[in-house]
Formats: sequence, C-alpha cells, structure tokens
Amino acid sequence: MSKQPTVLEFMERFPTDDACLEHLMRVRYGDRHTCGKCGRDAHYYRVTGRQCYECEYCGYQVFPQVGTAFEKSSTSLRKWFYAMYLFCSSRHGVSGKELQRQLGVTYKTAWRMAKLIREYMGQVDGDSPVGGAGKGAVEIDETFIGGKDKRGYENKIVVMGMAERGGEVITRVVPNRYMKTVLPHIRQNVPEGSRVMTDDWSSYRSLSSWGYKHQVVNHSAKEYVRGDAHTNEIEGFWSIIKRSIRSTHVWVSPKYLETYLGSFEFVWNLRKQPQLMFDLLLLAFPRPVAR
Repeated sequence: MSKQPTVLEFMERFPTDDACLEHLMRVRYGDRHTCGKCGRDAHYYRVTGRQCYECEYCGYQVFPQVGTAFEKSSTSLRKWFYAMYLFCSSRHGVSGKELQRQLGVTYKTAWRMAKLIREYMGQVDGDSPVGGAGKGAVEIDETFIGGKDKRGYENKIVVMGMAERGGEVITRVVPNRYMKTVLPHIRQNVPEGSRVMTDDWSSYRSLSSWGYKHQVVNHSAKEYVRGDAHTNEIEGFWSIIKRSIRSTHVWVSPKYLETYLGSFEFVWNLRKQPQLMFDLLLLAFPRPVAR
C-alpha cells in the first residue's frame, strides 16, 4: 500500500499561491482550450498581478477560481490546498479548531473551509452501486449518532449504511428504521441478486422476496458470526465515525451530518489507495460550463 504524500512533499509541490493557481488553471482548462471570445484554440498566459489568465490571441480573460469553493474567498489558495491535504491525511477528519490552529485563520473562516471541503469530498466520492454479480457481499446496518438516549428514540439521528466487503460504503441519514424507509435505499443502491448480510432487525426480513440472497445473524441472541455471515465491516465503519466525532469533533449538528458522512465515505472508500486521495481532490475541480 502506497502512502500519503508527506508535508514536505506537499510544500515542494505547492510552494506558493501562484503554483496553486497554475494547477487550478491547467486542471480546469488544460494547456490549450477554445477561447470563449475569438473561438480559436489558444494558450492562456497569466496576467501579472491578477488571479486570471488571458487568451494569446484576443486577450480574453478567464478566472480559474470562478465556480469553485475558492471563488469568493480571501483566504490564500495555498491554505485551501493545505486544508484539503490535512483532510486526506487524517482518518478521523479535521475540526474547524484544528484548521484554525494550522492555518492561522479565524474560526469562522476555518469552519466555512471545513464545511466546503467536506461537501466537496462527498461530491467527488459519489455513490456507485455496491454489490452485484461477481462482487463481494453487502453488509447493511443502521446506527444512531448524537444525543444521549442510547436506544435512539428521542434525540439521536438514524443513519443506515451499505458496505460491500473489500469495497465501498454508502450512507444515508434516514428519519427512522422502518422497512418503508430503508428498503427504497437498498433497492436503489444494491443490485438485485446481491448477497446481503444483516442483523435480525424486522425491516430486513423481506429482502429475499425482493431478489436478494439474504443471510441473517441474530444479534438478539448474541450471535455475531455464522460462517461468513456477519456485519463486522459496516460496524467497523460506524466505530470510526463515532470515535472521530467524540475525539475530533466532539459534537456534530444534525444539519451538517450528511457532509461529515460524505467525507468519511471518501476516506473509507480509498483506504487501500490513500496516496490517491489528495490528487483525486486536486484533479476533480468542476470544469467550467461552456457558454
């Protein structure tokens, strides 16, 4: 397994704001692209003293930061890039207070940066179906996050997850654990015919009738493994999230829980290729919309 780039490697790659802007320009527009004004295939050159590039033929200017989280930010691009690097380097996420300490920005700025980076990680990760023909079994489970009521009937948030063994995980914040709530998410994200492992919660009892090869472990009877039937992988993912919230974030607002889950999914789904995380974020900036 290759390792994440080190801090020194990051600094060598992006020593200045100009280096970050150049990367952003080339990723979003390429070395050459059709000019939006003169229509010619042109190379764009940096405009001295400005955060933009201009067409070699007609001088038409493009601004690489427009359409990204950096567009209206007064924070330097290098600090943004370093914040993304920190998110990719930590298994347990990065809090706003940690960004404030590391970047030397206000807490308000750090909180906004963290929020936008988590959203971006979730967008880049996406939600590809899990399971299917020739793939690993899918473990499905739900957990409760937040609040003080251990049974989850009052102020806890219900989160369901679908994890392909050795593959990716998908999470959803749901209003409850009832079959009418969880089944549509399963059918949308897990192809029929997949091997599915769950506990004995009643909402999963009809999965066989929907075309899934369903196996159950009876947690109520303290049965946690039977042959290769278990939900250990998804439960391991839950434990990472809960430890991270307790130790790193202390508390997560229900309003923003989905963005936190998206960032955890991104890191989990690339756990076997951690060296790709940072580069994937750097290469996935949205392309400008043609006009």
